[in-house]
Amino acid sequence: MFNIKQVLFLMVFGCFYQSGFSQVGVNTATPLSTLDINGNLSVKVVNLSGNGTGTSGSAVLINDGVYISISPTATDDKFQLPNPVSFPGRIYFIRNINNSITAQLTTASGLFFPKNSTTGSSSIFMYEGNLRTVTVISDGVNWTYIN
Repeated sequence: MFNIKQVLFLMVFGCFYQSGFSQVGVNTATPLSTLDINGNLSVKVVNLSGNGTGTSGSAVLINDGVYISISPTATDDKFQLPNPVSFPGRIYFIRNINNSITAQLTTASGLFFPKNSTTGSSSIFMYEGNLRTVTVISDGVNWTYIN
């Protein structure tokens, strides 16, 4: 009927077929997406302090985490996102937790575009009443931000 080579071929094909359409579910036996979480989700939180040099100094690099609490120690302390080309699809939630000092958000490359806009800028300023909390998303060339 079947020889050993045919059986092995069918087993290997079956393994690859299943992995090609795999979905992972957490607390669900029937995931409906590539990753389906039926419960709470926690993300890495990083706290960064400014270097106290303001606009004239070097930037504090943002290269880890998802939720970033930044705390400038001098007016316009710089916090720099990585190159959006290197991290397409990356998302950060960034909040200036200092109530009285402005933080300057910059990027290694590309521009910042507010949602629904075609006008970009090289940096954005985060302070009370203006972009205190932003979500930034890399499109592979630039960062789009939402507040």
